[in-house]
Amino acid sequence: MILQHPAVERTAVFGVPDPKWKEGIKAVCQLKKGRSLEPQELIDFVGERIARFKKPQYVEFAKDLPLLEDGSPDRAKIKELYGQK
Repeated sequence: MILQHPAVERTAVFGVPDPKWKEGIKAVCQLKKGRSLEPQELIDFVGERIARFKKPQYVEFAKDLPLLEDGSPDRAKIKELYGQK
């Protein structure tokens, strides 16, 4: 659902420690060139389209996301770099 936002180029979503729920959802996103977006805007966008408990609680933007050889986001490396909430 995150990739359906017109400003988002790539994303990786994973669990992070959360004091209230034990684990929260974090999205790390690379925006399309020339686009801007506030974290809450993306959270609201996703929350309007899927069950609200599935939306990310945390959003972070990265200039570039590490990629695998096939061009897909390297989720393990992204979680290593951005795994804190």
